[in-house]
Amino acid sequence: MKIRLIAAQAAAALLLALGTGAQAAEIKVLSSNAVKSVLEELAPQFEKATKNKIVFTFDTAAALKGQIEKGAAFDLAVLTDGAIDDLIKQGKISGATRTALARSGAGVAVKKGAPKPDISTTEAFKRTLLAAKSIGFVEQGATGIYLKSLLQRLGIADELKPKLKMLVGVGAGEAVAKGEVEIGMTQIAEILPYAGAELVGPLPAEIQVYTDFAVGVGANAKDPEGARALIKFLATPAAVSVIKAKGLAPR
Repeated sequence: MKIRLIAAQAAAALLLALGTGAQAAEIKVLSSNAVKSVLEELAPQFEKATKNKIVFTFDTAAALKGQIEKGAAFDLAVLTDGAIDDLIKQGKISGATRTALARSGAGVAVKKGAPKPDISTTEAFKRTLLAAKSIGFVEQGATGIYLKSLLQRLGIADELKPKLKMLVGVGAGEAVAKGEVEIGMTQIAEILPYAGAELVGPLPAEIQVYTDFAVGVGANAKDPEGARALIKFLATPAAVSVIKAKGLAPR
């Protein structure tokens, strides 16, 4: 209820910022899964305020970057900093529109109601993984790449190999909620939306990984004005409150 009120306040702020004269349009947004819960919460308010319609495509940042490089049409991209910057260099995104959005840390999830294992230190985290029956995370994307290297660095990759499940087409939060894996690891913002999953906590500080997200308007956007309006909306104080509520840190 509180988040809906905050979103409504964001919409009111947007109306004041943009006025009511903008032409209604369809805005195509390609967004990383990590920001999905934020955008799905705010989209109806933006649409109501501006009369625009948002059409989302959600996937890993790496997959979406590949689609854009192959010529996928879009108005606004919400991807990792690295992906946005590379696409700017390629002339796919307008550099003048690049705007920092949010930062996400990685966390550990278990099925709701299950005992929460100890991950308070790196050693406790290692013991928890070694004791788990099954562990899942999405192999693609920055977080998955980091987790694979982390297990190697911690010296437990070989021991965990028989119980590791590289998830495809389903996120770690959802896999835990469905009982497909005992422990899931992913960005915290991708755990909180699932009622059947529970956040154990963030990775220990000394091994934590943060992913920064930015937005940018497509160089060949059909509705650059609408895309810029959405960027402006995401920067309002009320929208920032929604970002925080969804487990992300505004930048």
